[in-house]
Amino acid sequence: MDSTVNPEYASMDAPAKKKFKYWQLRTIIGTMMGYAMYYFVRKNLSIAMPAMEAELGIGKTQLGIFLTLHGLMYGVSKFANGFIGDRVNARYFMVIGLVLCAICNIIFGFGTTVIVFGIMWVLNGWFQGMGFPPSARLLSHWVPPSELATKMSWWNASHSIGASLTVILCGYVVSWGWQWCFYVPSAVALIGAFFLWFILRDTPSSVGLPELGKAHVKNADKKEHSKEYKAFISKMVFRNPNIWIISIANFFVYTMRYAILDWGPSILKQWKGIEIPSKAGWMVAGFEISGILGMLVAGYVTDKYLKGRTIRTCLFCMIGATLFTGIFWQVEHPSVMVITFLLMAIGFFIYGPQALIGIAAANLATRRAAATAGGFTGLFGYLSTILSGVGMGLLADNYGWDAAFGILTGIGVLGTFVFLLGWKSKAHGYETN
Repeated sequence: MDSTVNPEYASMDAPAKKKFKYWQLRTIIGTMMGYAMYYFVRKNLSIAMPAMEAELGIGKTQLGIFLTLHGLMYGVSKFANGFIGDRVNARYFMVIGLVLCAICNIIFGFGTTVIVFGIMWVLNGWFQGMGFPPSARLLSHWVPPSELATKMSWWNASHSIGASLTVILCGYVVSWGWQWCFYVPSAVALIGAFFLWFILRDTPSSVGLPELGKAHVKNADKKEHSKEYKAFISKMVFRNPNIWIISIANFFVYTMRYAILDWGPSILKQWKGIEIPSKAGWMVAGFEISGILGMLVAGYVTDKYLKGRTIRTCLFCMIGATLFTGIFWQVEHPSVMVITFLLMAIGFFIYGPQALIGIAAANLATRRAAATAGGFTGLFGYLSTILSGVGMGLLADNYGWDAAFGILTGIGVLGTFVFLLGWKSKAHGYETN
């Protein structure tokens, strides 16, 4: 919706609207860049894993434990930091978290024992949880609900941009030794944190602009610790059935997404016979790159045709992701082109709900509780690493990748049914605020 007709901008004169649009775009680009940097020091392990297996004798089950513990810690951190993220300056919070993630990665690269690897990757999981909550806070303050699905779909491309660039980069530097999969991305993240510090600001009022919409209350920050605010959080997040539906569905979405993203290089090498790390890196990047298109299409369809009802779009996307995961599982001896196409098809569909669940949480809980709702849905998302991490590792070690992908297809079916429960949900929760 054009800012010239959107009632959310009604309190602004022409110069203020122009300034607001500048800062809105700057915030979206800044948070996109910042969150992509978080992926440089988070999804680098997947390329390093086959080399670590060969050089250090670490099995898939142990690597799966790393992934699970990291994911669980990240989920708890994202949830806990959601509360903090609704109360503190998002700029400081996001930059500090990124720097700490880079430090953990550098120490991981110098590690030589499983215990050091485990401790550093778990700590990295905690600090990774400082990335999304401030982003959710910033976007909900700078983008009105009627535009959030489209603009946040663009923002969600940061996941795929970061992950795809990471696996491509690490696919080349792993030839120098698996440790370089941690050193080089850490350097990139530290440079990114430096620029992020100068690009971001907190709320519109912090740069002299009015807050969006009529719902803004002057000195609202003083209420954030009151009983009224806690009751509001309880109503809009913890007692909101639609928040529970998208949170549970997020468990299945993230299981499918991370099973492929984390294990993709291992699957391609050990199951599909792709021996060249750089080629496997590009193929997994294809999963991510097609996900960008999937997110943009999903956001556009939601705003244009489904009147902001994100859960309906998620349902259609989940059906597509499950279908192509099943085809990937069943097709025997596919060519590189077929493998790449199927990975890209799965990515196209799975990244629709991956992006829209965050948007749904922000809209259903309203901007005042956006970070808390995002943290809550994220907690369920990263509980999925029990299945996508150690679960997939155990299945692959004991029964092979074929059995693992059969289970993954079943998970997609379950996620589809959960989304179906939210078919009648409203687009946002502002009418109850």
